[in-house]
Amino acid sequence: MKKFLISLAVLLATSPLFAQDMAVSGPDKNLTVTVAVEKGSPVYSVTYKGKVILENSPLGVVTNIGDFSRGMTLYGHETGSVNEEYTLNRCKTSQVHYKANRLSCTFENTGRKKMDIIFQVSNNDIAFRYEFPQYGHTACMVIEKEATGFDFPSHTTTFLSSQSAPMIGWERTKPSYEEEYTFDEPVGMHSQYGAGYTFPCLFHVGDNWALVSESGVSSLYCGSHLSEGSKDGLYRVAYPSQEENNGNGTATPGLALPGATPWRTITIGDNLKPIVETTIPFDVVKPLYEPSQDYKFGRSTWSWVMWQDESINYDDQIKYIDLASTLGYEYVLIDNWWDTKIGYERMAELIKYAKSKNVDVFLWYNSNGYWSDAPQGPKQRMSTSVARNKEMKWLKEQGVKGLKVDFFGGDKQETMKLYEDILVDANEYGLMIIFHGCTLPRGWERMYPNYVGSEAVLASENLIFNQHFNDNEAFNACLHPFIRNTVGCMEFGGTLLNKRYNRNNDGGTIRITTDIFQLATAVLYQNPVQNFAIAPNNLTDVPAFVIDFMKQVPTTWDEICFIDGYPGKYCVLARRHAETWYVVGINAGKETLKLKVTLPMLAGQKVTKYDDNKNRSPRISESNVKTNGECLLEIIPDGGIILVGSSQK
Repeated sequence: MKKFLISLAVLLATSPLFAQDMAVSGPDKNLTVTVAVEKGSPVYSVTYKGKVILENSPLGVVTNIGDFSRGMTLYGHETGSVNEEYTLNRCKTSQVHYKANRLSCTFENTGRKKMDIIFQVSNNDIAFRYEFPQYGHTACMVIEKEATGFDFPSHTTTFLSSQSAPMIGWERTKPSYEEEYTFDEPVGMHSQYGAGYTFPCLFHVGDNWALVSESGVSSLYCGSHLSEGSKDGLYRVAYPSQEENNGNGTATPGLALPGATPWRTITIGDNLKPIVETTIPFDVVKPLYEPSQDYKFGRSTWSWVMWQDESINYDDQIKYIDLASTLGYEYVLIDNWWDTKIGYERMAELIKYAKSKNVDVFLWYNSNGYWSDAPQGPKQRMSTSVARNKEMKWLKEQGVKGLKVDFFGGDKQETMKLYEDILVDANEYGLMIIFHGCTLPRGWERMYPNYVGSEAVLASENLIFNQHFNDNEAFNACLHPFIRNTVGCMEFGGTLLNKRYNRNNDGGTIRITTDIFQLATAVLYQNPVQNFAIAPNNLTDVPAFVIDFMKQVPTTWDEICFIDGYPGKYCVLARRHAETWYVVGINAGKETLKLKVTLPMLAGQKVTKYDDNKNRSPRISESNVKTNGECLLEIIPDGGIILVGSSQK
């Protein structure tokens, strides 16, 4: 069910003489955006409950048909409201009610060309974008750069992930949104590569928090990021490097007229609850096409992460199909090199075998044509429409349900078009799509009905490759719910239950976190199709109740509730699937964490409790939540806790 209402009240006729500041607040009046002209340049500022979040920050763009950042006059404005309800079964909450107030400011440049800046302000979220009409016979333009900025107070601290330099890393596949984060660093610190920071970006502004990102990026624009910051806190929107995609394609987006940029979003609160629970990436976009079928989400086994390339053979994939069947999982993911190590004919046999075990199949593909040196196959099957349609016809005939497409390495407009083209073509053949080695999803859960996840994070494979990432696993896990995973699906490939990360559980990197920590991440990390890292040996080398938990954990959620936490230190949140609540917590600190929390959704209820004993082994017990919802949680270092209960009396 969907209700959509936009009511506009025209407050001022077109009059370039009007110079008064314009302001719009959210429905509860706490969050306010003020728009003004400062020495001929449009600017905006933001306050929350009277405290400054953004000082006067620049607005506007520079294009090949005119400068819309300087010499601007405020020509007029309109106000209105947005009131929409929608259903989305692939994000953190299934039923969403978006209410916002709207301000549209019309500016005119020295060439008498007009530009509208649209602001939508809800109780904790701001979204804004630029809209342009057609100018006579001029029906297109190139946006050469944006003036758009976010000027934070100088005392602000940051939690940021560096934008990678282009064409570096393994087989020249970067940028792929897999860099590490800063932790509470002051504004103006240099990024690792001098190229700025990837969205989303988290800022701690005194007693307040702000998360900056973007949404609505499709084939009609490039993906953006934040520039290097100034010492006084100004970060600007920056475009991709020209060297991305092996130098092919333009770094500056072209725009058909009339047209609009993507939405830039800011989520603000005096605690972290609005950050973790925000739905703004989805609130401001619409579905771009209808699903060709009712896509089914679920759990998957995946041999590659623990058994690596050597497991991509017929016999080992039988083992992982059997594992998926034993666990009651819906899918198995067969990873890179299957085209040569298994072959198309034997793959058809594997798919038939999987069906006989009530397991469906996802297959891995390389995205690349000319933009990286990644050697894994199948290659050059996803890079053009002709190749995709031929391949997807075969995939549909075999009954394959989805693809994992890897190694993109860029944010240029033509790369955004490749993402969209893969999704659109796949929908025609009833295929779901997961992206890896990729950009951040920007509202895609609502825009593309067969989109079911992106990596765009320092994911589980790094735990196999380097002990450093195991040593820092809890720290990174305590960042993702506040930053990366709050704006979109995050296909991490987690819940690793081996103690040692190799095939025989007897060598390789060493897991530092506990089993319960790993179980907690199955809920903490949100993605509608979860490729869990469980191995066949785990059926017998971990306690049965651990496997039983993984047999029943869902991957789709109806509600989220942030309980407590601090980025990089600890996180406790709750997710509801139907009538069952899962409360999970993890601790990245060096001491046992003792928290008194309130769980109103489980008040007076008996819950199943999973936690770690003093020897760091997993245990299960029954517990009662007080009638007022109060509950004491204890989480050991690098450990976790889980409470499972029903909200029904």
